[in-house]
Amino acid sequence: MKRKLGLIINPIAGMGGRVGLKGTDGPEALKRAIELGAQPWAEDRTREALRKLSHLRDEIELVTYPGSMGENAAISCGFSPIVIGELRGERTTAEDTKRAAREMRDLDVDLLLFAGGDGTARDICDAIGQDLVVLGIPAGVKVYSAVFAINPLYAGELAALYLKGRVSEIIEAEVLDIDEEAFRKGKLSIKLYGYLRIPVKREYISGAKSPTPISEKYNQEEIAIDIIEQMSDEYYYIIGPGTTTKTIMKKLNLDYNPLGVDIIHNRKLIGKDLNEKQILEIINNKKAKIIVTPIGGQGYVFGRGNQQISPTIIRYVGRTNIIIVATRRKLNSLHGRPLLVDTGDEELDEQLKGYYKIITGYHERIVYRISR
Repeated sequence: MKRKLGLIINPIAGMGGRVGLKGTDGPEALKRAIELGAQPWAEDRTREALRKLSHLRDEIELVTYPGSMGENAAISCGFSPIVIGELRGERTTAEDTKRAAREMRDLDVDLLLFAGGDGTARDICDAIGQDLVVLGIPAGVKVYSAVFAINPLYAGELAALYLKGRVSEIIEAEVLDIDEEAFRKGKLSIKLYGYLRIPVKREYISGAKSPTPISEKYNQEEIAIDIIEQMSDEYYYIIGPGTTTKTIMKKLNLDYNPLGVDIIHNRKLIGKDLNEKQILEIINNKKAKIIVTPIGGQGYVFGRGNQQISPTIIRYVGRTNIIIVATRRKLNSLHGRPLLVDTGDEELDEQLKGYYKIITGYHERIVYRISR
């Protein structure tokens, strides 16, 4: 008897990232993202995962929802999906995701693979709780929950291993609830929303984001002083999100958005909470550097919460002009696991792999590896 793979795509997931909206929950946010030129990418992310499952086409049944919620991606990857349900509007909504999840539960799929972000995980949790084993393909702006694979390729590989019976361990993984409206205003409010059951093979799962404890404040200040001493008036500095990077702004007495991307030059604020287009306009024909910090507990340098720093911007700046800062505790929390990149551009992710000097304190460096 063939095993059943359920597939749900949230087509609008992640659209707000590069245009600086920090999410697309709700119709107004989606409308604004489209006005700013946002393009869907969840289907492309899903195709990456499905390519890792293509060798199982004849051994599994793939059950999905119509059109952009899964059918299109499945067919383009050579599957002959069983298409269920119907879409009830021009654009998909959270209710479509919940209804699809419930219908797949009724069909007793062996694994529910879904593409989206924390909002999508929340919808799945609402709809089916822990009734099915699920796995997330990371496609959102915010991917703080522990139910997602490290990247789409790993999602496909882990799904294949599970469906072939080569992974048997199932854990309850956290779904984190992010207040998106507060997030857009620069306030990160995270709480535990619930749990979903996922298959686990440690090197494939990213884990949940860890909050920054107050005790790291002095280490962050050391790093900021080091960075400021090194700054050259020749360069424009693109400052990524995070409490460690934004301590630089505090030390310079500059306004900033803690969860946005800002630019400084000559130690003055040039632009605050910028999207991809605005960043490119400012740095055009200028020398620039990127200062970023990994997400605590997960280790992502690019591709989580800082999609405004797009592949185009990273290529323009160049690998040698990427400055990574991290507190000692943040690196220790990885327990030797590598830092990660997931920009949505496989070629660039490959180019970014390797060893970097990480600034961990005042005149303090450690060599650490980036993988993908």
